[in-house]
Amino acid sequence: QVQFVESGGGLVQPGGALTLTCVVSGSIFRPYGMGWYRQAPGKQRELVASITTGGNTNYVDSVKGRFTISRDNFKKMVYLQMNSLKPEDTAVYHCNRNPTPSAYGWGQGTQVTVSS
Repeated sequence: QVQFVESGGGLVQPGGALTLTCVVSGSIFRPYGMGWYRQAPGKQRELVASITTGGNTNYVDSVKGRFTISRDNFKKMVYLQMNSLKPEDTAVYHCNRNPTPSAYGWGQGTQVTVSS
């Protein structure tokens, strides 16, 4: 069984920054690509950023140049550095495997609210 525990969210003003952290437990980590996903109220969950086992990254167009995903295979952690935050970034952020999310489901996520 694998578990994902996300943290680091909060309330921030437009233009601010946050760093999200995801701890992966209960499973091997290194062989899997990982991703940060987000779900805003009334919208479907979308993949925001992904990172392969080799460290190659990809981003949805709306966050390119503002968000940076990284991973620490030894600590089994994934990070999302978010800069220049906008109100439209408001969502619950989750981490999970990518491209295929874990069959064990999702963690609780961490709420990011961008508002003045």
